[in-house]
Amino acid sequence: MHEIAIVGGGPAGALCGERLASAGFRVSIYDEHLAWEKPCGGGLTQKALRAYPFLSEGPQPKKFVKACELVSSSGKRALLSLDRPIVIYSRKVLNGLLLDRAAAAGCELVRARVTHVDTSGGAVRLTAGGRDTRADFVVLAAGARNPLLPGTTPLKQQDLDITVGYFIPVASDRILVKFLSKFAGYIWSFPRSDHLSVGICGRLTPGGTRAMKEHLHRFLDAEQIPWDGACFYSHVLPSPQVDTLRRRPVVGRNWGLVGDAAAWVDPLTGEGLHYALRSGHLLADAIAEGRPESYPARVRREFAADFEFAVHAARRLFSGNFMGGAVTTRMIQFVRRSPAFCALMRDLFSGSQDYRTLKRRLWSQLGLTLGEIFQSFFRPAPGPNSFDAVSH
Repeated sequence: MHEIAIVGGGPAGALCGERLASAGFRVSIYDEHLAWEKPCGGGLTQKALRAYPFLSEGPQPKKFVKACELVSSSGKRALLSLDRPIVIYSRKVLNGLLLDRAAAAGCELVRARVTHVDTSGGAVRLTAGGRDTRADFVVLAAGARNPLLPGTTPLKQQDLDITVGYFIPVASDRILVKFLSKFAGYIWSFPRSDHLSVGICGRLTPGGTRAMKEHLHRFLDAEQIPWDGACFYSHVLPSPQVDTLRRRPVVGRNWGLVGDAAAWVDPLTGEGLHYALRSGHLLADAIAEGRPESYPARVRREFAADFEFAVHAARRLFSGNFMGGAVTTRMIQFVRRSPAFCALMRDLFSGSQDYRTLKRRLWSQLGLTLGEIFQSFFRPAPGPNSFDAVSH
């Protein structure tokens, strides 16, 4: 195995190509856009920055954010002051950075659309930009609705979410996350270096986009975010169910899926960038070792098993009730009144708290959390510079 073709030049494909080229493979990355402004928040948590320090060290424009405000469906608010910042990129900038690194490692960047992939023979055959070419192995990194899926199945409707949003020419230093009543998703505002990415995500259902836009417009009005000159976007992303995570093939004899194409997106938060990078990295390592078949096990050990827990947690978070109120409302109230619970939420946002040990941590500190909440009723309301910086 020497010739590698990668279809898709986003974070998963670019990092996979960089690592394979550095290992001595001849790599071609095919993308009809190369670096482009993909609709998404663009946030990188500390788990991604620890794995890839260059993402926070380079001169490319980015935003370091240490404040995240949570808003309940009833309007209650709490501000999380993060110990470690989230770094937010424009996707055009981030993709360009990763593609530049891939090219520097020796990858050939081909601006062309791949329209056909055939993995049935000894070699992989591709049609890109109307021309036929061959490779020994193909990495498919072309998104959730990528039609080039040899040996596996397209994602089903229940495995897909849709995002609707705007790029807005407004400055901010704070992430904003708004939960809605009985809605399996949330609204976000992510500050980038020179604009906001404001959007809403939810299940891909008939008529869902119109309702989501109405929620989003009410949010913009309520938060007094002017959206004159805003640029609309909409995008489909994976939100895999447990059966998909366990059973859908993501690698074959001469092909593999990474990033959104493999449905490696957190089913609870919708975070995808970290998992795109890690899946490209893990597949490249498996190929370099001559064991591409080990890729699913590597991914499962690192994060896919965690995703299965996240599927169940998402149902409880967005639709469940706790102590007579919505789980999201109680969560925000706990952040406001319990330093222990606030620290847990900070760890979740930074990526240092995984889902598999989350339940154990919640139960182990439940007594402390409830005690702090009880004591908070006998203290003055917290001020803007305290641990929970509540605004009403």
